[in-house]
Amino acid sequence: MSQEVRVRYAPSPTGHLHIGGARTALFNYLFARHHNGKFIVRIEDTDIERNVPGGEQSQLENLKWLGIDYDESVDKDGGYGPYRQTERLDIYRQYANELLEKGYAYKCFCTPEELEQEREAQKAAGIAAPQYSGKCRHLTPEQVQQLEAEGKPYTLRIKVPEGKVYEFEDMVRGKVVFESKDIGDWVIVKANGIPTYNFAVVIDDYLMEITHVFRGEEHLSNTPKQLMIYEYLGWEPPRYGHMTLIVNEQRKKLSKRDESIIQFVSQYKELGYLPEAMFNFFALLGWSPEGEEELFTKEELIRIFDVSRLSKSPSMFDKQKLTWMNNQYIKKLDLDRLVELSLPHLIKAGCLPAQMTGEQREWARQLIALYQEQMSYGAEIVELSKLFFKEDVEYDEEARAVLVEEQVPAVLKAFLEAVKNLEKLDAESIKAAIKAVQKTTGQKGKKLFMPIRVATTGQTHGPELPLAIQLLGKEKVIQRLEKLID
Repeated sequence: MSQEVRVRYAPSPTGHLHIGGARTALFNYLFARHHNGKFIVRIEDTDIERNVPGGEQSQLENLKWLGIDYDESVDKDGGYGPYRQTERLDIYRQYANELLEKGYAYKCFCTPEELEQEREAQKAAGIAAPQYSGKCRHLTPEQVQQLEAEGKPYTLRIKVPEGKVYEFEDMVRGKVVFESKDIGDWVIVKANGIPTYNFAVVIDDYLMEITHVFRGEEHLSNTPKQLMIYEYLGWEPPRYGHMTLIVNEQRKKLSKRDESIIQFVSQYKELGYLPEAMFNFFALLGWSPEGEEELFTKEELIRIFDVSRLSKSPSMFDKQKLTWMNNQYIKKLDLDRLVELSLPHLIKAGCLPAQMTGEQREWARQLIALYQEQMSYGAEIVELSKLFFKEDVEYDEEARAVLVEEQVPAVLKAFLEAVKNLEKLDAESIKAAIKAVQKTTGQKGKKLFMPIRVATTGQTHGPELPLAIQLLGKEKVIQRLEKLID
């Protein structure tokens, strides 16, 4: 591309980084990096009543955590600021006045009550999509002057042209057409002087030299309104790409009230998911690479990202796929990093003290290593390793079925004696003890291993047995065997 690519992600600080927002940011980021362009994060904070404390910080921190490193934002000036809309009000006022002077906008003095009555009357007349009647469009300059002199508040509305067709080539959907008759004169500046989204976004995108806009399909109906502003101000619009919805496993649109899916990036971070796995997973939500491969590094995704492979149909948030993907990343993870990811969860659950001795920390490290192959996310270590922190073992039906087999008493007694005679309880000496029990009892395979596993861990499946017994410790193993034999 001859022109430098400049794209943006523009969240409202009305909440934390949602998975839908994260995907939007990611696709913009991949597109920018693929074309050696710039990725900008702009804060759309004009909905002041809905802004939440820490919302802006959460957006930026979680983007950084995911590995989406932006080039410009409130904390990284690139010469196109300010990057918060509330700090750009003078700029919007300037362009609103220009539209007013050119006759493309007008002052509307209708009260909220009058507008509501108008809407209700249109609904009663069977109009499915009510529009503003445009009555203030026809006020004379004298009438406007009189109403202003009376101190009546007003909004600014755009004059929607009649019989106009708005057509553009969407990077995801292809040709999209809207007709102006379906859009009533809409507000560009509210009575409090704050610009509306569809007005401010055009001014910001133009002045920040945004070349391409990737956003969710819910913004598709906003596009003709924005194209009006571009046309009235004599500006070239960016290219648009509207990404499909993210749906749940029932193929329903993802709602923030849907409790079947964890919806905020910070929650995945707290659970001990890996940012590189989340980055990989989000990249496949509505985009597909060539071939069957699904695991990619950030650098690979930047290299192969191709807009033509963005999906035209809804993308399903597959929880099992995310769990599988995170497990694939954990399997390859450096043990020190896995310990860092998992240890806080064991401490929080009260399994381990916050202040540990060197010996306790080494024991915890070995415990976490034991479950590296199985673990799907850091917090899962608590449930996986609970057998090490219980005083009494509980046996489920499957375990009880093992313990009633006729060879079990002889195997357990022989193993108990072997453990008592061990000077050091480590994996190698435990393997030797199990071999000795095999000679003594004549039992082998499942008949030998399964009773020992169930008696010591309470489980029929689990991590490597000698290592598990080593970590349980001699005292606990003897106690469990004696209690069961009794």
